[in-house]
Amino acid sequence: QVQLVESGGGLVQPGGSLRLSCAASGFTFSNYRMSWYRQAPGKQRELVAAVATTGTHTHYVDSIKGRFTISRDNAKNTVYLQMNSLNPDDTAVYYCNAEDSAGNLYWGQGTQVTVSS
Repeated sequence: QVQLVESGGGLVQPGGSLRLSCAASGFTFSNYRMSWYRQAPGKQRELVAAVATTGTHTHYVDSIKGRFTISRDNAKNTVYLQMNSLNPDDTAVYYCNAEDSAGNLYWGQGTQVTVSS
């Protein structure tokens, strides 16, 4: 069955870094645009970053530009989110998302990122 399993979240101090991973299985990973979303308490889920099927094109929300980097390894069926210079506003549950051109859409279960001193 389809699975998206996020890992790498945790507690980090302001200014620190984390690397999130999302391991995919059960579908043809290379056919899917991969994205990271996040949802902070009391807020709507928002798109953070996305990467096209081949990894050549990426998109970032303005608030994380220059600090976060999305990448994918189609050989490993994995998408990553490198997060640097973290601040408390980045505290949220981070979700992995897969979507193809036919509208098939999958979500992971989420991983908590907490930025606090």
